[in-house]
Amino acid sequence: MIQAFAKAVRQVQEPELRRVLVRALLGAALVFALVCAGGWLLVAQIPAIQVQSVALPAFATWFLELLLEILGGVGVFVLAIVLYPVATTAIVGFFLEDVAESVERRHYPDLPPPGEQSALQSIWAGTKFALIALTLNVIVLPLYLIPPLIPFVFYGVNGYLVGREYFELAASRRLPPEDVRKLRQANRLRIFLAGALTAFLLTVPFVNLAAPIIGTAAMVHVFEALRRGARAGSPP
Repeated sequence: MIQAFAKAVRQVQEPELRRVLVRALLGAALVFALVCAGGWLLVAQIPAIQVQSVALPAFATWFLELLLEILGGVGVFVLAIVLYPVATTAIVGFFLEDVAESVERRHYPDLPPPGEQSALQSIWAGTKFALIALTLNVIVLPLYLIPPLIPFVFYGVNGYLVGREYFELAASRRLPPEDVRKLRQANRLRIFLAGALTAFLLTVPFVNLAAPIIGTAAMVHVFEALRRGARAGSPP
């Protein structure tokens, strides 16, 4: 698995994937900005606490109002950070074909042309993942209020989500849905670890900009190793 990520890191520096990276970054930045703006507007609609009704000095009233604004802004930003892996994965889904084709041309030139997916299928797959990821992150959101649990919750939840989605995106190009499901279930731990490593890269400053492309390219390698190992009848 480490070798798969090493290959992906080397290849993302090449012109072909750099162009994909720029397009994916623009899309992810737009989504991130929309999440922040939407969250901020939502916070602004929440009725403010009427601190004026409390017998407090003018300075204390001003301070409480400022504190509420700061906490609301921080909350919106934290929510955007938590949802960043979901947003980037949804964006990468539109560029998966370009990334996977580039990886296959470089490392697996013997492969036949992949099965084609319609735009509607790609959109539905991305939408379904986004809904599942959003629901799961909302369910575990209270756990983010317990500082010692934050890294375990974040990497655990997003490791599962990112690993599953990236694997299915890569595998669906080569296998029918039932075979994808069987291969994923037979290799849950390895796929989870690949997803957790990608989720970790998403939290590293500057590296997180290229993390979705690195994770997608690495998952193509992981999938090919698992598929060829399954064909040989022995662990990859």
